[in-house]
Amino acid sequence: MENKNILRRCTDKLFGGLHMSWPVVILFAVATAVVTTVFLIVPVFLRTSFIRMGETFEAWIFFAVIIMANCKKPLESALKTFVFFLISQPLIYLFQVPFSQLGFGLFMYYRTWFIWTLLTFPMAFVGWFINKRNWLSLLILSPVLAFLTYVSVDSFSFAFRHFPRLIVLAVFCLLQVLLYLYAFCPKWVQRAVGLFVPLALVLCLLFFAPKQPTYNGNYFLPDDPVLSDQAVVTLDNAELADVSVQEESQIYVTGKEFGSTDLTITDGGKEYHYTLRIYEDDNGYSQIEVTKK
Repeated sequence: MENKNILRRCTDKLFGGLHMSWPVVILFAVATAVVTTVFLIVPVFLRTSFIRMGETFEAWIFFAVIIMANCKKPLESALKTFVFFLISQPLIYLFQVPFSQLGFGLFMYYRTWFIWTLLTFPMAFVGWFINKRNWLSLLILSPVLAFLTYVSVDSFSFAFRHFPRLIVLAVFCLLQVLLYLYAFCPKWVQRAVGLFVPLALVLCLLFFAPKQPTYNGNYFLPDDPVLSDQAVVTLDNAELADVSVQEESQIYVTGKEFGSTDLTITDGGKEYHYTLRIYEDDNGYSQIEVTKK
């Protein structure tokens, strides 16, 4: 009998040794929905890595891998992963309804998660083959490893600038990468390829493509001017953003770089002068600020 170390025994139990019955899948979905809702509505989690569980995919990848690795067949993996997301994601919105000013209007944000829920069926069918624990496993895992590596490196970079923001997310994604390589890639050469190839690609991407703002949307001007359709927007630094008049006292901003610039709106014989600032907040999101001069 093979003498396994503690880590190997733990990974074998987590990825293949759990009884993933239908009741377990349903309870797992409800429990993760409850925990996610707590992270989203309790103020103490607002500026932490934990709130990302309700916004992005990192934690849900982990849950999906656990389900896939504990199924006996590809179709079972696809069905159970699909049902897990079909239950958990709408429950997260439903549980938030009593605590949100939007009420059931929150469900307008569910559309994107519903599309991803549909995609979990084919992805989990293919994903089940990571259980082969060979080069095919690494090939299937490669998009996940690349995504998690990117998030980890980007979060470490952000934590360096705004410590300790996102440090938990950075470590969590790194540990996922190492865990999957250890559990599903038994050969050291597979682990080396799975770790260093995505890391090299991510570092090159971040080096040659500096971080850009992701902000685009309407913004109310601070002095609430009533602007006409003929109003013209001029920026001293046109490379910073694209700005246009949207409706009366609103402008539409598409950020292109971080920084600040003077903004002038000319409407007939009137001129309105502002300072536009595009910056990264403590959670890593792009924000804009417009102040009257």
